[in-house]
Amino acid sequence: MAYIQGEDRKQITLFANCIEDYVENDNPVRGIEAFVESLDINVMGFKKANPAEVGRPPYDPRDLLKLYIYGYLNRIRSSRRLETETGRNIELMWLMRKLKPDFKTIADFRRDNSDALKSVFRQFNILCKGWGLFGETTIAIDGTKIRANNSKKKNYSRKKVKRQITYIDQRIEEYLEQLDQADKDEAEIQVPTAQEIHQRIAELKERKQDYQSLLEEMQNQGINEVSLTDPDARMMAVNNNGVDVCYNVQIAVDSLHSLVVDCDVINNPTDHGQLSEMGKRSKEVLEVEELDVLGDKGYYSAKDLIACEEEKLTTYVAKQKYAANIKDPEFYNSEFKYDAEENVYICPAGQKLYPGRIRKTGNTEGRDYKNYRACKNCQYKDRCTKSKKGRAIFRNIHQEFLDQVDKRTQENKVLYQRRQLIVEHPFGTVKRQWGFNYFLTRGLKSVKTEASLAFLAYNFRRVISILGVEGIRTRLCTA
Repeated sequence: MAYIQGEDRKQITLFANCIEDYVENDNPVRGIEAFVESLDINVMGFKKANPAEVGRPPYDPRDLLKLYIYGYLNRIRSSRRLETETGRNIELMWLMRKLKPDFKTIADFRRDNSDALKSVFRQFNILCKGWGLFGETTIAIDGTKIRANNSKKKNYSRKKVKRQITYIDQRIEEYLEQLDQADKDEAEIQVPTAQEIHQRIAELKERKQDYQSLLEEMQNQGINEVSLTDPDARMMAVNNNGVDVCYNVQIAVDSLHSLVVDCDVINNPTDHGQLSEMGKRSKEVLEVEELDVLGDKGYYSAKDLIACEEEKLTTYVAKQKYAANIKDPEFYNSEFKYDAEENVYICPAGQKLYPGRIRKTGNTEGRDYKNYRACKNCQYKDRCTKSKKGRAIFRNIHQEFLDQVDKRTQENKVLYQRRQLIVEHPFGTVKRQWGFNYFLTRGLKSVKTEASLAFLAYNFRRVISILGVEGIRTRLCTA
């Protein structure tokens, strides 16, 4: 039996008369076209929104914006790949009207219109709000680490620089000893000549000078690390207990359709302080007075939770469990019960721990509760603490408020359990399915633009699934 046969490549074929016939009515590019054409690019601050009357005409910012939205929607982020696609992709030929900007023009557009591109993301969310796609009652906030355009070898901490300087000093000493022994050594082995040794010493001294300059730079700026390729990137812990040079991407996601309300990028490895910041920004986008905010234990910070309360953000955040370097779970800090009436802690052995003076640990104020006399003769001391004096429990001065948050979270477990379902969906889509697990650009400002484009594409795809392309076009025409 013969195989299914294709057509002869030399066979003359009558194609459709125009590109319009190749793009279906429900194709996403028609939605992109309608959305971008509805924007006022002058108000949004796009450069070359009003072309000069003389000189070479520029590309319309609308066309380049369409190109980027299409690219991020279809896992094409590189400016060189976008340039290639404009010449072979029938959808882009329709969308760009056969325009073929070069990769430099495409890359420069993203760099020169950073703020305007971020405002496009916000403008689309305003449209989503008008279309009733936000629940406007509950949001979930989370962060993820995305690799920066900077290798680990090009990232230096103070400790790493000092270690390199020590190593270079040792190598210089070894070469100097070789010079001293060169004349005495009569063995028939191949050893570096004096000239080669002097050359290597000079190279090592030059490297040492570079490291010393890095160390001085960190000391002058009061920072603990520096990245050479992307100065804003920082070393962060990632999955599987690894580390990499990354940025911390924060998003706030609405509970109704898992649409991203707002996003931000920071170079702080921890999420502390971001719950109130992202919650406040989400309130501005949604134009509401109050919001329920869900966050994981990485956001558990008294200062941040208090700031949320002041902004009328009702928080549901998991409590962190502190083991205090104790292996026995029966003696974790959480097993020590606080008695508010007597202002004491009751340890698992039934002994009372009394309050001491207020002290500050890092940015946290509180006081230690202890009873070293009782600990001295306690049969559980070896299981409870490694300290020779005895066990001490540190109580935050805002612990009463934290207890209220803990109680509220425990009483609303069903609501809190929705957090993962809401906020993990966007990260799973853009990182796993779309491959957005590294940044192409460098610098905090540029990576924020990249993140905005990625989550604009995510929201756009979600709205297409909810309303359809025709639904989007109809609503834009009647707006």
